[in-house]
Amino acid sequence: ALCRDFGVPELRQSFGGAPVVATVHVEAERERAEALAETRWLHEQHARYGLPKFPSAVVAWIDLLAADADERLAEQAAYPLVRGVRFKPVTGRKPDDRPTGAGSLHDKRWPEALERLAHHGLRWDLRVPFWHLEEAAAMLAKVPSVPVAVEHTGLPWDRSAAGLAVWRRGMQALAALPRVHVKLSEFGLRDQPWSTPDNARIVAEAVAIFGWRRCMFGSNFPVASLRAYYTELIDMTQQGLELAGLDEARRQAVWCDNALDFYAIAEVRP
Repeated sequence: ALCRDFGVPELRQSFGGAPVVATVHVEAERERAEALAETRWLHEQHARYGLPKFPSAVVAWIDLLAADADERLAEQAAYPLVRGVRFKPVTGRKPDDRPTGAGSLHDKRWPEALERLAHHGLRWDLRVPFWHLEEAAAMLAKVPSVPVAVEHTGLPWDRSAAGLAVWRRGMQALAALPRVHVKLSEFGLRDQPWSTPDNARIVAEAVAIFGWRRCMFGSNFPVASLRAYYTELIDMTQQGLELAGLDEARRQAVWCDNALDFYAIAEVRP
């Protein structure tokens, strides 16, 4: 279902009239030797289409643990829209699978690797399933200088009481670190139908854990379109923010302003 072009025109069409003023492109797992070419192409798209310019910021890919990481970082950071990097730790396929070797969250090279990001003024987009959140928090406590965006609300794939308890502990551990933010995105569950009430409760709890200042709406389109329309994501998130008791100004921060600040997107402010 995803084997089709999804460029700026398709993205805009998916909005369903929603007033989207900025977007952040997170690396699309392109052939890794072409990571810089992906960034170059994204800048071409930004220049090609009319206002508002999409993407407004780019989260690129480099192997942060590689010997040439400094060189690759300098290449990516030279592009004006690059604001961060997503390089995924090695993770287990299920909760009782906890890798400890090279590339895992226990790899002792991570703190130095993330300090490189901070040196370039870049952020780290962290994507791990919920059973690795506490491990991620323990590692990030050693790197207080790098801003972090936890992707996909920490991927709470197990909605049982026990599964949510593990997710909750991990989110609380991450929220204890002031530079860590969370993206309210990607609530689809494999082989399960979309549930607006269930997902809205996850949104409300994530906001309660992190506070409204460190939460950002994210669409994860087109991947999230496998489970929900863009308009359904908006409706569900709105219900979650209302459950969290946020007033209009604080909802606006979660919808837009927090991400503009986190990713240093200035030109779209009214």
